[in-house]
Amino acid sequence: MTKINQEKSLIILKPDAIQRNLVGEITARFERKGLKIIGMKMMSIETATLDEHYAHIKDKPFYPGVRDFMKACPVVVMAVEGINAISAIRLIVGPTKAWEATAGTIRGDFSLSTQSNIVHASETIEAGVAEVARFFKKDEIFEYKKIDTDFVYAEHK
Repeated sequence: MTKINQEKSLIILKPDAIQRNLVGEITARFERKGLKIIGMKMMSIETATLDEHYAHIKDKPFYPGVRDFMKACPVVVMAVEGINAISAIRLIVGPTKAWEATAGTIRGDFSLSTQSNIVHASETIEAGVAEVARFFKKDEIFEYKKIDTDFVYAEHK
């Protein structure tokens, strides 16, 4: 049997998702795929946390607009877990440039923007670990067995 990676990812439902009443629709897409939500909360993101999260673009001239957008209203953050979760989530979400996203993806169905692109998802396994730790305390992450796991993840031969 091939070893399959159990991975964690951070999902942020951005202000445009909140304002457009898409929380349930977006969350359902991850659940229908078979991913396990191990943490979820609504929050306002502090500037220091945004600066850390977006460190790779913090010095870009467009960053103040990104920061202001992410502070426009509360967001919903989720920690999600599953086998090969990062690649599965990236397929569900679609590319960052939402106008390039295909129909059926979250961004393809709900966005035409790069900044207002509905959702953030971790891009790598390492980023998933770091981002979940950035937004969730240890006691906000839950370990539990889902009863559908055996049906979602059949053995790979």
